[in-house]
This record gives sequence, C-alpha cells and structure tokens, in this order.
Amino acid sequence: MTLTNFELISVVGQGGFGKVYKARLIKTLNLVVALKIMSKVRVIKKKSVSSVMNELQILSTLRHEFIINIISAFQDRCSLYLAMDFLAGGDLRFHLCKFRKFSEAITKHIAICIIIGLDYIHSNGIIHRDIKPENLVFDSQGYLRITDFGIARIWKPQNSHETSGTPGYMAPEVMCRQNHGVAVDYFALGIIMHECILGKRPYNGKSRQEIRDQIIAKQAAITEVPQGWSTEAINFANALMSRKPQQRLGCNGPDEVKNHSWFKDIKWTDYEKKLIKSPFIPDEKLDNYLKSNQLESLEDQSILHSEQVQQQFLGYEHVHQFNGQPTYVSSIVSPRTPNLRVQLKKEQ
Repeated sequence: MTLTNFELISVVGQGGFGKVYKARLIKTLNLVVALKIMSKVRVIKKKSVSSVMNELQILSTLRHEFIINIISAFQDRCSLYLAMDFLAGGDLRFHLCKFRKFSEAITKHIAICIIIGLDYIHSNGIIHRDIKPENLVFDSQGYLRITDFGIARIWKPQNSHETSGTPGYMAPEVMCRQNHGVAVDYFALGIIMHECILGKRPYNGKSRQEIRDQIIAKQAAITEVPQGWSTEAINFANALMSRKPQQRLGCNGPDEVKNHSWFKDIKWTDYEKKLIKSPFIPDEKLDNYLKSNQLESLEDQSILHSEQVQQQFLGYEHVHQFNGQPTYVSSIVSPRTPNLRVQLKKEQ
C-alpha cells in the first residue's frame, strides 16, 4: 500500500501532525475513506511517537458501528498514513459552534450514541480518555461515532501517571494524578451535556492549572431546569459531572447509565442497529472544508535519515479484511510498477 493507491479529493481536517483528506481507494472497491497523513518530523518533534503507534495498536483490535474504524495503515520514509471510515457529517464541535446549543431530543440522541460507543470500548478493557466534541463525528444519517484514540489506554489498576487529556473535559481524578477508570469518560460526557444544554462548559480557563483550581473549588452543576428541558435530563447531566468518581453515574458500568430514568423509553437494541431516525441530520454540503487542498510542505527531514529514528515507527502497518480478503489486494504497487499519478481535485 502506498499513497498512489489513493485519489485525494479534498481536505476535511487539520491537526498537529498534518491533514486529513477525503480520499478514494482506486482500483479496488471504489471506497471513500478519510486518509490522515502525518509528518514523521512533526510526530517526533512533539514527542508523540508512542501516541500514534498506540492509536494504531488499539484501533486494529476494535471494530464497531459507533467508533471510527481503521481500513489500512502504512508509511513511507517521511509520513505515516491512516485510512479510516469517512464520515460526512462533520464533528460535534463544528455544529456546536454553528448552533451553540441543542434541543433535549438532539442532546439525548448525542448522549445515546456516545454511551453505545463507550460501552463497546470499555467492554474491551480500554479507556478513551479524550472524549470531547472534536472527537465525535456525525455520519450522513446523523449518528455520532467516537474518533481519535491517540491517548486511549488499556485499563490498569495503577495508572495515576497517565495524565494526558484535554483540560475542560478531564475528570478531577486525572487532573489530580490519581488512579482512574471508565468513569473518566462519563465525566467528559457530562461536560458535553452541559455544553449542549447551556452552550458553555462549566470549567474554563487559560491553562490546565486554572481549570484544575476551578474543579477543586466547585462542583459543576446545572442548578435550574432550562425551558424546554426535563428534570430527568438535568439530573442525568449532573450525575455524570460528580467530582468523586465513586459517586459518578457510570462508575459501575454502562447499565446504570442506560437504566437512568431519562432513557426509560429508549430501545437500546434498535439504537445499536441504527433503526431509530436521528433528530439531527447534518447538511449534505458542509462548509467546514479547509481552503488548502495541497499536500503538506516538506520540513527539514534530515533527522529521518537515521535508521534508529525510522525504527521507532516499525510495525506501522495494518490492512482490514473484507470477506476474508485484504481491502487492497488488487492495488498493491510492485517495485516495477510506474508511480501512479495522485490526483488532487476539489469536490464538485
């Protein structure tokens, strides 16, 4: 697998390591994917080799309708490539910026999608640890999926040293360097609920320390029931935001979350099969595509000449099997095959 197996269509995201492209696997299933192209130089400079390797290791063991699924992973001398499900609906942050707040029906739908995804992740012994609107992406039918497993970890009883995350969504026990479990992901869901209901997070600050001080100083809570909302919804959000993990809804597993009175009419099996129509359908043509459609400019890549540096990325390969066959069986480029033209075009 090489970059020549893909037709790059448009840029749909940008991160610290590079860009994410909407791309098409050519000469195979005509499959449209999200192709993350990461600069090895940037990964090394940000000391994130373990993060990108960890994401691949975890994603290669998971597959579910409510998370992002990996299709293939490969590398060359300069870059890492991760092909995943393409989701056309944009991330939750984009829509929160656009609408600021959501109705109770839409917020309940968002919460249900996250809960189903977390149930699967946690059942495989993994804590995501970075649940936030930027890492929740809608498909074209309005169902959310969980993405970005860079700092996800297989749960271990002694994990107080694992303090990565996004301030504002990090649970108090992570901020305070304590051992933690699945309840950290439910705390983040509570913060997202707060955002959907009131249009803002309960804890804000310019630094991690400022946010930590706020968490220690006060318990986040929605004190009044906004117009158009039920008491059960507010109770649910507040139960998730409990500072003490032992008292937090979800600390004993997904069943106590699903059995909350707010979900008394929900048929979870139908939701898992996506038989319930979403109350929120994203626009077919999102206007959040980035202007630049060009591949990343090359940095100083002299550090990549070292074989010792390249060894850090050893094993960054994966191919998903469809019906027992590799995704790209007919499109592997042999050493004698001339380079295929990688076509960049703007979406019509």
